[in-house]
This record gives sequence, structure tokens and C-alpha cells, in this order.
Amino acid sequence: MIAVCCFLSCKKEETKKESLYPTTTEEVAQTPVDLGKEIFEGKGNCIACHQIDKKVVGPSLQDIAGIYKSKNADMVTFLKGEGEPIVDPSQYEVMKANFALTKAMSEEELKALESYVYSHVK
Repeated sequence: MIAVCCFLSCKKEETKKESLYPTTTEEVAQTPVDLGKEIFEGKGNCIACHQIDKKVVGPSLQDIAGIYKSKNADMVTFLKGEGEPIVDPSQYEVMKANFALTKAMSEEELKALESYVYSHVK
């Protein structure tokens, strides 16, 4: 009887150890692109003005990615409000209103947004 109790208690302990490890994809660390998409669609609210493949208020992600890549420009610097508009300067005043959001983001978040945008290069 004692042997059975010891066996069962050891088995329960083993199960507890296994539960410390991530078991779902939600518990696994996000990639920069996934984090960027989450920010783009969530707290950054970028999706209100930018779509993947068409201009709405602002240029499409494909256009932004293509232009930044071809000019080897620094998107993070622009999102910090420290760079010149290179994609659609006519919309710069509209974008300036959103710098309050992007300036409050961490470097990791800004780089994640950049990764997400670059994931749409044609």
C-alpha cells in the first residue's frame, strides 16, 4: 500500500513539472513579425489608415516596405518622429498625429512593427 502511494505521488509531481513548459503556441514567445502584427492591428491602430495591398488614408504596407527597402531607410527613426517622410510626404501631417503612439513604444515594439511591414515586401 505504501508503495502505491509513493508511486502515485511521484507521478503527480512529474505531471506538475511538465506543466511548467509551454504547451500551446500562445505560451511560446512571439516572433517579431507576430508582435508587429499585434501592435499594427491593436494598440498602434495602424490598420485604421494602412492596408496590406492598397492605399486607404496612408500608403499600403507593400508600398512602405518597398520604398524603405529600396532607399535603405530607417523606418524606426521615422516612427520615433525623427525622420523625414519618404513614402507619401503629402500625408505626413496626418501621420504626425500618430507619433504620440509610436514615440511611447519601446525599441523592441518599433522594430517588431518594422519587421511586420517588411514581411509585406512584394
